[in-house]
Formats: sequence, structure tokens, C-alpha cells
Amino acid sequence: MQPVRKAVLPAAGLGTRFLPVTKSIPKEMLPLVDKPAIQYVVEEAVQAGITDVLVITGRGKGAIEDHFDRNPELERVLERAGKTALLQEVKAPDGLADVHFIRQHEALGLGHAVSVAEPHVGDEPFVVMLGDDIMIDDAALLTRMLAVHEETGGSVLALMEVTREEISAYGALTGEVVREGVMRARGVVEKPAPEAAPSNLAVIGRYVFTPGIFGALRETQPGVGGEIQLTDAIGILLEREPVFGVTFTEGGYDGGTKVDYLRANPALGLARDEL
Repeated sequence: MQPVRKAVLPAAGLGTRFLPVTKSIPKEMLPLVDKPAIQYVVEEAVQAGITDVLVITGRGKGAIEDHFDRNPELERVLERAGKTALLQEVKAPDGLADVHFIRQHEALGLGHAVSVAEPHVGDEPFVVMLGDDIMIDDAALLTRMLAVHEETGGSVLALMEVTREEISAYGALTGEVVREGVMRARGVVEKPAPEAAPSNLAVIGRYVFTPGIFGALRETQPGVGGEIQLTDAIGILLEREPVFGVTFTEGGYDGGTKVDYLRANPALGLARDEL
């Protein structure tokens, strides 16, 4: 079985939940302490053993590419000033992994964003990581998910138990327990009404996929607004091959909401001795 070495980071969304600041700044570049949110996600991927990262961008997202590029002028200024530690921090994003960029020309949903990665991913298993979900866990969750994929050969989803009221913001998964912390998926529903939700197990923004997800995406019919939902494609995939879920309870922050964004900042700051 091929090792998982590639990650796909969809980053073409408009960031409407953080307007007006995201009118001019990509939501993925909003700072958490002193680094943009997307850098934490790339660092998490690298910690889990990923060496190749593809970022799916859109219009107005040039700042993301700039951040993962070198800035020789700034580096020379820091070097002349003897600010060695800061120089290394500035150079760090460029050296994290082999980072690539491709544009999603139309905002046609998360499923569509993942589908445009097919030429880059090819016939390999890969990871999808949403920048909205910040994990402060030293890549423990993603490492567990990769281990389940290696053990089973199936796709693996991150799962978190939420309240009935909260489940309408997520995909809800049903399945059966394989062992503590691991489930075999049997069904998934995108953003169900609380009273109709089949469970309160929410699919969170970390996925390990087999290349079979691309075939499922090609068969997924557009939904509301013409968008292709990744959850719908997962529903097709689990009818054809095994899909598993790995549950977690700690370390996750929904950086797409203002409350969790505010929570993540002190959590990251408290982890650093100098702060």
C-alpha cells in the first residue's frame, strides 16, 4: 500500500463569517498569535509525515502564496540587524514542505475544490485538511487517522461529538464501533436539522482519502447553489469501499467562528514559555 505523502488544503472560500476583515485579507491569513492560521495547518501536516502540500486558492488569495515564498529583501534586513532567530522564523514557511498552488476558478463547493486536486494527487491516498479547523495537538489526531488508514486501507474521517443543536453545521455520521475511538461508517448526512439528525457525531475538517473519492466526486450531483458537497461524495464512497471514523475530544478549534478563533489565540500563546 502506498504511503500517504500528500495533503490538499482548500483555501478558496470567501470567509464571509469574518467580514469585513476578509474583504481584503484571506481568512487563512488571519493571525493566531504571530503566525497565519494556514501555517499551523501545514505544520500539522509536516508533523504527521506529509511532504507535499497542495493549496487550492482563488481570487484575492495571493497573500497565501507570498507567505510560503522567500522574501530576500526582508531577510537581508534581518540578517544585517543580527536578528537571527527572527530571520529563521521568516524563512521557516518556505522550508516546511514542497508547497504547490492551484486555483479553484469558481466557488462550487468543498467537493469541487477537492476534485481539482486530482491531477496533482494522481492515484495515491492523500489527506484533506481544512484551514478553518485548527488542531493544537502536535498532529496526534492526524497521526491516528493515518495509522487507521494504513491498517485498513480505507478512507478515514475525523469525528467529534457535538450537541444536537450544533450538528446542523456539520456532516453527521452513523456507523458501528470497531474499537474504542474507531468506527466503521455506514452513512453520512450533510448539515441535518437537529430533529432529523441521525447522530450527533460531526465530521470535522481532517480526512484521509483513497483516490476512490475522485470517482465519487464525479458522480456527485450539485446541490443548493450549484455546489458539490464533499459529504455527498463520501456517502457514495462508503457504498463502494470501507470508510472509517476516528473520534477525538480535545485540541480542536473551529477557526471559522469568532468564538473559537478567540479561544485558539490564548491556547497557542500559553503553550509558549516567552508568552
